[in-house]
Amino acid sequence: MELRIGIINSPRELGFETSQPASEIEKLVTDAIESGKTHFVLADDKGKRYVIATGSVAYVEIGSEQNRRIGFVG
Repeated sequence: MELRIGIINSPRELGFETSQPASEIEKLVTDAIESGKTHFVLADDKGKRYVIATGSVAYVEIGSEQNRRIGFVG
């Protein structure tokens, strides 16, 4: 699924593909913000880890868990 994170005072967003379930990502981000943690960590499909400061997060867009269709739909 595609994940996009907007960063405050930055014209670009952080975007990557991850196999983590949407519910897990939502819980991780929500818990970090509500508990006052300074950062949280997410991983992409290629094994990269992203440490994100909670105070810099403008938004988190969690894509659909459905697979994309390839080809023509008839």
